[in-house]
Amino acid sequence: MVEYDKVSLDRSIPDVRSEECKAKVYDIKSLPKASVVIIFTDEAWSPLLRTVHSVFNRSPPELLHEIILYDDFSKRDELKEKLEEYIKRFGGVVKVVRATERMGLIRAKIAGAEHATGEVVVFLDSHCEANAGWLEPIVERISQNRKAIVCPSIDHISAKSMEYSGSSEVSSVGGFRWSLHFTWDPISERVRKTLKSNTDPVPSPTMAGGLLAANREFFFEIGAYDPGMDIWGGENLEISFRTWMCGGSIEFLGCSHVGHIFRDGHPYNMTGRNNNKDVHGTNSKRLAEVWMDEYKEYYYSHRSDLRNTDVGDLTERHELRKRLKCKSFNWYLENVIPEQFVPFDHSIFYGVVSYGPKKLCLDTLQRHEDAYKRVGVYPCQNFSNTELFAITDNGIFRREESCIDSSRENGVTYLRMFSCPHDGSGEKFERTESNRIRSKKTGFCIDFEGLETGDDIKMTECDDTKTSQILELLEYPFNNKK
Repeated sequence: MVEYDKVSLDRSIPDVRSEECKAKVYDIKSLPKASVVIIFTDEAWSPLLRTVHSVFNRSPPELLHEIILYDDFSKRDELKEKLEEYIKRFGGVVKVVRATERMGLIRAKIAGAEHATGEVVVFLDSHCEANAGWLEPIVERISQNRKAIVCPSIDHISAKSMEYSGSSEVSSVGGFRWSLHFTWDPISERVRKTLKSNTDPVPSPTMAGGLLAANREFFFEIGAYDPGMDIWGGENLEISFRTWMCGGSIEFLGCSHVGHIFRDGHPYNMTGRNNNKDVHGTNSKRLAEVWMDEYKEYYYSHRSDLRNTDVGDLTERHELRKRLKCKSFNWYLENVIPEQFVPFDHSIFYGVVSYGPKKLCLDTLQRHEDAYKRVGVYPCQNFSNTELFAITDNGIFRREESCIDSSRENGVTYLRMFSCPHDGSGEKFERTESNRIRSKKTGFCIDFEGLETGDDIKMTECDDTKTSQILELLEYPFNNKK
C-alpha cells in the first residue's frame, strides 16, 4: 500500500496562514461563485478524492458553485462507475465530465473551463489539498480586478510521508530562463516596496501553472490556453507572458493556501501528437514565435535544433495578439521583470570564449552552476548553450543563471560558477585590447596553456608574451540582434 492510501480522504491539515490572513473578514454574499476544475488522467483514487473532499469541506457553500472532475481518457476501472457512485454523497456539487479521446492537460483545461458555469474558474491539480480559507481570497481578488489571474500559495505535501508543510508568507515569485523553463525567484526589492501588508496580492512575472484562478469570461477573452500545444509544458509561461502583455496581471495570494503532492517524474504518458517526445520544446517554440518578438533568439540559443521544426499553424494566436492590441515582449521585460538578465541588452560581449590553436572553448561541462563548480574547457561546438558566456556592462563575467569569479586553491587560480548576487556585486573582469580576459581584482588572465578536453580553466598572471592567453571572443550570431 502506498503512503497516500494510508491517510484519510478527509484528514485535517495544519492551517499555515499568517495571523493577518486568519483575521481577515470577507463579505461572502457579495463575492462571485467559483467552479473548481480538476483534470485527471489515471490519477490514484485517494489523492483525487482527497482533493475533492478538501475543496468541498473548506469552501463556503455560498462560494462553491461546482466541482468539475474532467477525466482526460483514464483507463483505470476504479475511476469509472465507482467514481460516479462515490460523488453522489456531495449532493450534486461534484460532476464528472469525460473526454472521448486523450486531450492532454492543456486542451483538457480548456474543455473543463468550457463546461464550467461559475463566474470564477479555479484550476487545481488532481493531487492537492485545499487549506482553510483558501477560496475567499481568490474570489475576492478577482471581484476587485477581473483581469487578475491569481495563484494560491502552493504548500508542499511529501509524496513519501504525506506530511503537509507550508510557509505563511509569499517568499518567491515565478520567473523564467531563456530555455523557457519556469523558475522560482526571490521577490525583488522593487516589488517589496509596493506591498503594504502580508495580505496584499504579490505580482509575479510568471506562474508555475497547475493551480490558478481567473474570471471565466476574461480567461476566454484573452485566449484561454493555446490549443495547438500538446499535453503539458510551456503553457504556464505562455499564459503568463500573454496575460501581462495583453492588459492583465499574474498575482500570488499569500492568504490562499493549497497543498500539492510533489512527485518524481510524470505518472502519465508525455508523448504528444505524431509521436512527439519533446512536447515542452515544441510548445515553447509556439510561445516564442507568437509572443517573444526578437527575443525568441534567446530560446533558439538553447534549442537551435527546433529552429526549423514545424509546430503547427500559428495564425489564430497571432491574430489573437493583434486583436487584443497586446504590448511587446520588450515592454514585458522592462516593466514586469526588469531583473531578468538579457544578454545583448546588458553586455559588452555575449558568445563563446575560444582558444583557436586547440579549438577549445570555455564550457560549463554541464556542471551545477550554483554550487561553486569550476568552469572547464571542451572542443568548441558552434555556440552550444554550455559554452555561452557574457561580460556585462559593469564587468561581471557570467552566464544566464550563474556568475563567475576566480578562486585560488593549492597555488592555482581557477574560475568557478555560483548563483549571482541580487545586488549585482561581484568580481569585475575586462576584455583587454590584446583579446585577453583579465580579472581586475587579481590582475590575472584566462590561460589555456597545457589544457586538454575536460580540464578546468586556469588564470595566470597576465603576460604579453604568452599566446595561450590570447583568446577569440566570438559573438553569438543573433539573427535579430538589437
